[in-house]
Amino acid sequence: MSDHEERERAGQPGHGLRKELPEEVPAAVPPPREEREEEQPRLTGRQRLVKGLWPPRLTRAQLIVALLLFGLGFGLAVQVASNSDSDSALRGARQEDLVRILDELDDRTQRLEDEKQGLEKQRDELENSSDQAEEARRQTVEKERQLGILAGTVAAQGPGITMTIEDTKGTVEADMLLDAIQELRAAGAEAIQVNGVRVVAGTYLTDSGNGVSVDGNKIKAPYRFKVIGKPQDLEPALNIPGGVVQTLEKEQATVAVERSSKIVVDALRAAKRPDYARSSSR
Repeated sequence: MSDHEERERAGQPGHGLRKELPEEVPAAVPPPREEREEEQPRLTGRQRLVKGLWPPRLTRAQLIVALLLFGLGFGLAVQVASNSDSDSALRGARQEDLVRILDELDDRTQRLEDEKQGLEKQRDELENSSDQAEEARRQTVEKERQLGILAGTVAAQGPGITMTIEDTKGTVEADMLLDAIQELRAAGAEAIQVNGVRVVAGTYLTDSGNGVSVDGNKIKAPYRFKVIGKPQDLEPALNIPGGVVQTLEKEQATVAVERSSKIVVDALRAAKRPDYARSSSR
């Protein structure tokens, strides 16, 4: 077989000696830039900003920081609101009321300073006394007398005030009388007696029918407070704006406060031994 015939035979199908190449596919030509821009609508600056911010992509650290900032902001808002309430109450007060409040604060500061100086004086006397044992006994007796007045086991007398509360409507409740006692204590009251019942550190008040019970002793109106302390401090403390007197008068009760150079508090309380507390001194 000649070379020409072999080449023709090799070109026939079924012999596997020659493969037809696929037809050439023209490459896709990208549309011009102008056409691509026309296919996609243009976004404004605001739309691009919104698209970049939403949906948010927050990490765990960013979320924790956001919560902390929220809590800090909430706390500051509450503090500002609280300060605003107290400022508005003082802003609405009269000038003489503001002067009275400042005087009361000055008096409380002076009382604390006097107490500090008294304790320092006792310390110096103990350190400098030639007979320290005798000085210690003298101070012990004096301290026992003072504690007896506070505990209600001994009678007391001195300058102070008398406050009488008339309650014809029956609107005065135990918590109102307790507020009066607390205000008097804050103003420096050293001994308090209400309708023959001595008020001490553990005194409690409860409503009892048409009256009030003080440490289990039922008392009725008029409620008469006998208080030993500095009258110039006690009376203004009861008459401050929004204080005890105004609160009772809103309840249609009548309050009368009188100063006196001698108040006698003679209601006594039996000394009670603590059930659990013991002295830690050796």
